[in-house]
Amino acid sequence: MNYLLPLLSVLLGYILALIIKPKNKTNLKLLLAFSGSFLLSLTVMHLLPEVYESHSHDIGIFIMLGILFQIILEFFSKGAEHGHVHGQPNMTHIPWLLFISLCIHAFLEGFPVGHHHDLAVGIAIHHLPIAIILTTFFINAHLNKKAIFAFMITFALMTPLGTLASDYLPVLNAYHTQITAVVIGILFHISSTIIFESSEGHKFNVAKVSMIVLGIILAYFV
Repeated sequence: MNYLLPLLSVLLGYILALIIKPKNKTNLKLLLAFSGSFLLSLTVMHLLPEVYESHSHDIGIFIMLGILFQIILEFFSKGAEHGHVHGQPNMTHIPWLLFISLCIHAFLEGFPVGHHHDLAVGIAIHHLPIAIILTTFFINAHLNKKAIFAFMITFALMTPLGTLASDYLPVLNAYHTQITAVVIGILFHISSTIIFESSEGHKFNVAKVSMIVLGIILAYFV
């Protein structure tokens, strides 16, 4: 299930976007707020205590490197990891910088999943609205249907591939704590950005706060 959940969530988001063609951004933003809250809570409650239990003195540095690395990735992805997509009204080819940066992001997210089943759930919930938003954007930009499918199926495979690499490559296992700390930094940046950017004008409302609280509560009981 650690491999399947992130994969299936992207495919589900892709299919939902094709069938429903969502136009109401409010529901997607509430889902984003919930996913950001859930992911941030999992990171704080489960991943963070584990890496600091290692008593390594450089954990904070690796967390900050993860935050910095995600900021660099977003120069190329333009914030697609947290629901922002921008581009031409008529695309003739896959936006490669967006594609590569998203794949790197998703691949790294898969590293700690082999040791944390609950994180697989969090990433799956995080990827679902992102997949819907990406697919809808590409459809509206008139990108070729085969190109959209290729983009989304590759994106869906990246997190399971990251988990697979972490599980079966000894060199990665040797640095599991440090890699997890980098991923924590990435997740900190992504989830906090989602929470603060999932409503117009960065304003909090009852529905949004309710979704954030629900995400925290569910993460606590996972």
